[in-house]
Amino acid sequence: MVEAQVPAWYLPPRWLPHDPLAPLGKQACAAGPSRYIPATTSRPTFHLTTARLLSWLLAMSFVSAAAAQEPASACRPRTLAFGDKSAGWAPVPLSRLKRDTAYSVMQEDGRAVLRATADGSASLYVARLKPAQRTPMTLGWEWMTDALVPGADNREKSKEDAPLRVLVAFDGDVASLPDAERKRFSRARNIARRELPYAVLMYIWSDHVPEGTVIPSAHTSQVKMLVVASGPGGLGRWRSVERDVAQDYKKAFGSDAGPVLGIAVMTDTDNTGTQAVGNYTGVRIGCP
Repeated sequence: MVEAQVPAWYLPPRWLPHDPLAPLGKQACAAGPSRYIPATTSRPTFHLTTARLLSWLLAMSFVSAAAAQEPASACRPRTLAFGDKSAGWAPVPLSRLKRDTAYSVMQEDGRAVLRATADGSASLYVARLKPAQRTPMTLGWEWMTDALVPGADNREKSKEDAPLRVLVAFDGDVASLPDAERKRFSRARNIARRELPYAVLMYIWSDHVPEGTVIPSAHTSQVKMLVVASGPGGLGRWRSVERDVAQDYKKAFGSDAGPVLGIAVMTDTDNTGTQAVGNYTGVRIGCP
């Protein structure tokens, strides 16, 4: 079993010297480079709104920096095996105010399996596509969990947890967004010191929300969740998923998808404070 390590290219955003989402004030600044700092100091609405946008898009911004260096290419079929260094998988913190989900790669029945163990925690495991790839594209994977997250409901921001998520980050024209959204992007980009993905689509296994439901993020119009599995059916065994990325993007955002910048997985229980274990394998890109 190989424990995943935060990559050397991880750079904290320019919010505070130690923490991208830390509370403002002298007490926070004096806290030093702690890995986990409780948010006890109130913040102005400006910073709170930006922090909520950052919590998803900032974590996926690491895929944008690399992909933006060269033009997007046509879709290329490939397997993104967790045990293959060329796939570029790496853990990425969601916020230094949150505990990280523990990711480890192990061999099971001759294939590499990523095990995510969440204990009141949230972070991602990300693969950047270099260069970005244009749609049409299919994305397939297998996932498994033994239990759902008690009390989770992704329709409510205070209960926004899931045992299994697969995320896709897209490029696009930020100038086409409404003025309020453009301003949030600009603030977040200045804090992050890097480009953000235009949009993120999450495929989730929900506790009880029906399959096919699109759940908008409470924090930004540019993050949407699509329920592709729901309820206890299939728990404890591998389930295979195959999705048409362009079609799902159209359903979620109502427009055509831009180039795909990267893929991520996440098992999170930071909002409910519970525990969950998710398993992932066989992530692959297909070109119809």
